[in-house]
Amino acid sequence: MQGTTTHSEKAAQFIANEPRTDWHDDTLWFVRTKRDRAAHTIEAWEGLRATASHIKEHTLSNLHDYLTQFEQNALANGVQVHWAADAAEHNAIVHSIIKKAGIDKIVKSKSMLTEECHLNEYLIQQGIDVVDTDLGERIVQFRHELPSHIVLPAIHLKKQDVSDTFHEHLGTEKDNIDPSYLTHAARLHLRDKFIASDVAITGVNFAIAETGGIVVCTNEGNADMGVHAARVHIACMGMEKMIPKAEHLGVFLRLLARSATGQPITTYSSHFHKPRKGAEMHIVIVDNGRSRQLGRADFRNSLKCIRCGACFNTCPVYRRSGGHSYHNAVAGPIGSILAPNIDMRKNADLPFASTLCGSCSNVCPVKIDIHDQLWKWRQVLMKEGYGGSGKNIMMKGMAFVLSHPRIYRMAGGMGRKVMRWMPWLFNNKSLNPWYKNREMPAPPKQSFREWYQQNKQ
Repeated sequence: MQGTTTHSEKAAQFIANEPRTDWHDDTLWFVRTKRDRAAHTIEAWEGLRATASHIKEHTLSNLHDYLTQFEQNALANGVQVHWAADAAEHNAIVHSIIKKAGIDKIVKSKSMLTEECHLNEYLIQQGIDVVDTDLGERIVQFRHELPSHIVLPAIHLKKQDVSDTFHEHLGTEKDNIDPSYLTHAARLHLRDKFIASDVAITGVNFAIAETGGIVVCTNEGNADMGVHAARVHIACMGMEKMIPKAEHLGVFLRLLARSATGQPITTYSSHFHKPRKGAEMHIVIVDNGRSRQLGRADFRNSLKCIRCGACFNTCPVYRRSGGHSYHNAVAGPIGSILAPNIDMRKNADLPFASTLCGSCSNVCPVKIDIHDQLWKWRQVLMKEGYGGSGKNIMMKGMAFVLSHPRIYRMAGGMGRKVMRWMPWLFNNKSLNPWYKNREMPAPPKQSFREWYQQNKQ
């Protein structure tokens, strides 16, 4: 973790503003309850989850064949297919397409893959103007921030924050926080960007091997606006976005919107199969560690993820620490099992940012065993030496004490006495990090074992 601000350090910054933390917590829990209500409207909800999980399991087990089939069908449709081994190759491919088109202004819809690859920063360094057209993404782009949520990228911001940002960058009326007014200003601003750009970049929600086509889901229609106005469409996708057949889409589309925002269906589910006459369509298929994750038996199921964000909305740690505390493109529980695969050292803290309560696994529409993988990553990271020497020493000490009943009883007795005689040792934020957001309980006069020995008759 050298040179990187850890999750706990960034979380401490976030929770310093308690009213905002409470608001963030309540807002995300509201989205979680919407998900529950939407799920309960479908009698076969659990069956849908199981079906989606089985489809993804089958696809991952035969990924090479489906990727090959997808490429063949896409090429037959007139689409140009590119393969990228990592983020650097992905960015270079996208830049080469833009450069060949002779364009220096592009529009981009939401894509967590491009965030993962840091495409925006790369293209800006090459002198290309990149405009994110998803409203939340545009807001955080104005503020030079990263998205804090994969579905709700500006969920950490309140209406006043958006008003201040638009006043600074779009010249809107100061302190006007009316959502309709702010949205109208954004529409006028983005409309000019759509018209001015001849290259549109989108993400991919689902790629269909059977047809060679892709599906992009949005609530704002910005992906459609960008693609239909541009003569070059670049779709960037992780290779795990594959599904075998078009008939499987119905399963995932019924799960995706309900899990993400509690909607019965996404407003726009746009299908792209071939370039229109006189235009180009490119699909960049990216590995960037996914094949390595596929080869990890304990973690391959994480590649089932359809990026709904349901695990974010239910996670008690994410809700009260904010997305930016995860120092990664994909935050929350799912990000905490994807990030260590890319860089163990940099992301070694993330699997520990969890209560292991299992709520994330309970709401996952494709039944990823998220909390189990978080626990397994902890074992891997400690074994590989990324858990930190202090934690390693502490765990070994605890293992020794817990393995020797007499020493355990002695330590418990001493601990209770110290808590009574020197409470300042425990009620000190620098000496006892647990005390930062908790009240230490009053030490009991005797242990449970002592009480039981006295009262067992």
